[in-house]
Amino acid sequence: MRGAARDTARGTPLTWLYAPGDRPSVVAKALLAGADVVIVDLEDAVAPDRKEYARAATAELLSEPPAVPVHVRVNALDGPLAEADLRALAHLPGVSGLRLPKVTCPADVVRVAERSAPADGGAPALHALIESAVGLEHAFAIATAHPALHGLSLGEADLRADLGVREEAGLDWPRSRVVVAARAAGLAPPAQSVYADIRDIQGLAASCAHGRALGFLGRAAIHPRQLPAIERAYLPTPEEIDHAEQIVKASTTEAGALALPDGTFVDKAVVDGARRVLDLARRRP
Repeated sequence: MRGAARDTARGTPLTWLYAPGDRPSVVAKALLAGADVVIVDLEDAVAPDRKEYARAATAELLSEPPAVPVHVRVNALDGPLAEADLRALAHLPGVSGLRLPKVTCPADVVRVAERSAPADGGAPALHALIESAVGLEHAFAIATAHPALHGLSLGEADLRADLGVREEAGLDWPRSRVVVAARAAGLAPPAQSVYADIRDIQGLAASCAHGRALGFLGRAAIHPRQLPAIERAYLPTPEEIDHAEQIVKASTTEAGALALPDGTFVDKAVVDGARRVLDLARRRP
């Protein structure tokens, strides 16, 4: 299991904060905002006439490793800018990963992995964003396209437009499809797509709770004020921690399937899930 083997629940990021690449001062603030990972965006957040400046400013900023892991979302892979983005940024010391927008097929991932691999082997960690119906249909093939691929996520704004989805429930099947594809490929659970209304923290929390129920782990944010709500939503509650502790404790005294004092039947899969809850709980303050 490639991604899962590399990341424990404790080490898997819960918060991913976007910052526009053409505003270095905003990126600098994002690095101090408390996110697990900062994503410098060269794509949607940057106007066409600012693309070259954004690339140069990002390259300068990431010439040395920052205190927080930084990923860069490059421009669309089928356009003229992505190649220059990869040449300038793929091997910088401050770049922990590359996020690939609008991935539609495994060949997109393979092409980037091969072009961005250094001469001595290996490739930067790649994360594929699925933002179309055709990409969704190829989700598992994309997830298994290359060992350099570490993560899979949805780009829900573009996906909504492509599918003509008007209600939130219309995205439940695409979300589950990506969760299953990532799990089947041995990758870490996907992070949720951004919540666009930065003032609606209550709505964000409810959306995160729904995403967690679907199998997501963590979420991308577009403003630092969203980070605490995302982390709270994805950390296990005290009740969940207590229940997980009961399961793990019972598993150390009995072999095979067993029943808890309340009559709940558990087996190895349930015990493994409880251990993941306790690993994640170590992040709680």
